Amino acid sequence: MARTHHPATALALALALGGALTACGGGSDTPKVAENKIATGAVPAYYPEDYDALIEEAKKEGGKLTVYSNLGDENMAPIVRDFKKKYDWIKTVSINELDSDELFQKVLSENASGSSPADVLISSAASAWADFSGRGDTVLEYKSPELSELGESAELLPSVYSMSQDPMTIAYNTSLMEQAPTGIADLAEIVSADEGKFKDKVTVRDPEGSFGFTITRALTEGSPGAWDSLKTILPLTRPETSSGTQLEKIVAGEYTAGFLISASPAYPVVEDSAGLVKIVFPEDGTVVLPRGLGVAAEAPHPATSKLFLDFALSEEGQRAVAEGGLSSYREGVEGEGLHTYQEVVDAVGEDKIIHVDYEAVAKNDADAWLDRFNGLLKK
Repeated sequence: MARTHHPATALALALALGGALTACGGGSDTPKVAENKIATGAVPAYYPEDYDALIEEAKKEGGKLTVYSNLGDENMAPIVRDFKKKYDWIKTVSINELDSDELFQKVLSENASGSSPADVLISSAASAWADFSGRGDTVLEYKSPELSELGESAELLPSVYSMSQDPMTIAYNTSLMEQAPTGIADLAEIVSADEGKFKDKVTVRDPEGSFGFTITRALTEGSPGAWDSLKTILPLTRPETSSGTQLEKIVAGEYTAGFLISASPAYPVVEDSAGLVKIVFPEDGTVVLPRGLGVAAEAPHPATSKLFLDFALSEEGQRAVAEGGLSSYREGVEGEGLHTYQEVVDAVGEDKIIHVDYEAVAKNDADAWLDRFNGLLKK
């Protein structure tokens, strides 16, 4: 599978800083992303000959599209902008920002009571995607022509594709932690040397939510020594339900460090912090989470939805994905200010990357795992 990219999302920094980061000029050196060149109306040569018929069908749908997504406006803006450039007759793309799990429940509830306006679904909740897809007649069957360029592993579930490949990091406040942790095991050694200093000063994503469960379980499944490290770290740790909250509190000094922090919202914080916040890819296992993209089975604008899906996976679309702060995994998408999957490979090696599978977890297994994890938190 060809892989490559990541830049950053705009995240409001903690009000506790009182504008200090701006005064430091931390964001002034942020690389400017070059303009994405869009071939308006033209599709790649490898697309099927009848693709023009799909475009004509989409034109009849009125130039509208509704997206349910767990991404913020700053993430979606470049994708929407360039999609509308690609097909200049598309005038309205409505983005509904929802929680990773909530968007699936919303679609199911809306369809049960009538019909859902949702066309395209975007979420990184792997187990929730697996449950939703497994219900049957929830995801529109569609084989994207981009699959031939990305490789079969780009299809996470039937007709559910990987829009990005986002790494999980260790983020830390450099004024509170002078020694940069190199991995989860190293973090455990650092905090064990002075448990009083780090008590309630480390954060992790709450595993009771689908996102937190997915990434923390992936760590324990993919890194043999993870549980040993967690025995040391978790008693000093406080879970949070969002990356934004975690990063704001690391900036403000409420937390010294956090692990399994998504790089996507972390990059702009690092860039704007004038060195106050840094992130590392854990050398003993970096979890990489694909972000699922699919078309709702009852999408009001199915043809337009297919165009959007194909665009998001294309080289043009993947560059917009990267510009919006996510990690493009497609070869050929590169440039100043854009982060890549390849940079994770370069940092830790392919053998140290823990890929998250989109699969359902049996309730008994999930409950047993949560009991073990939460038991360490409470010690």
